[in-house]
Amino acid sequence: MIIILSSALKLQLGGKKMDKLLIEKTESSPYVCFDAGKNFLIIQGESFPENAAKFYTPVLDWLHAYLQTIKQEEVVVEFEIIYFNSSTSKIFMNFFQMLDEAVATGKNITLNWRCNEENETAIECGEEFKEDIEYLPFNIVLFKGV
Repeated sequence: MIIILSSALKLQLGGKKMDKLLIEKTESSPYVCFDAGKNFLIIQGESFPENAAKFYTPVLDWLHAYLQTIKQEEVVVEFEIIYFNSSTSKIFMNFFQMLDEAVATGKNITLNWRCNEENETAIECGEEFKEDIEYLPFNIVLFKGV
């Protein structure tokens, strides 16, 4: 796992200034790119790390710090997850709840749950997550496979 925290601009996390969190994908973990400068967050790939809590701790920490810095700027969050395990599902729900709470306080955040139109499991999971969200605009975006 490669974690790159670029230390230039906006956020404070553990005493380090940063504007971007980048985690390269592995066979069991997704690509993660949170770019504070562009207000764009993406998680893409498969997620079944051996220890999901350990893998996602820097992601959730970054998100928490980031949500404290934004005002009214538009933020887009994209999830394009092909497969994930149950421990990842719990982490995702925490992630979505953080976003939902931020929207409830006036933040301008949209989440796009992107999935192949043939991946019924991913579609159903997106629908289930969406049901548990109250304020966050949660779009299920279907695309055709290659």
